[in-house]
Amino acid sequence: MIEFKISSYCNFGGCVEVGRSPEGRVVVRDTKNRAQEALTFTDEEWVAFVAGVKAGEFDFA
Repeated sequence: MIEFKISSYCNFGGCVEVGRSPEGRVVVRDTKNRAQEALTFTDEEWVAFVAGVKAGEFDFA
């Protein structure tokens, strides 16, 4: 079983949860639909994704 963590910045239900699979992959799921298939990342993919978020690559103005 995966233990998910949710950000302390989460509000109004529009959040994601992050956990680690037994195989060691980073797992991300939507809090509004936990039964839906989750996204999975290798450690390298996760580091690149987080760096992109911090750099504003996903800020669609």
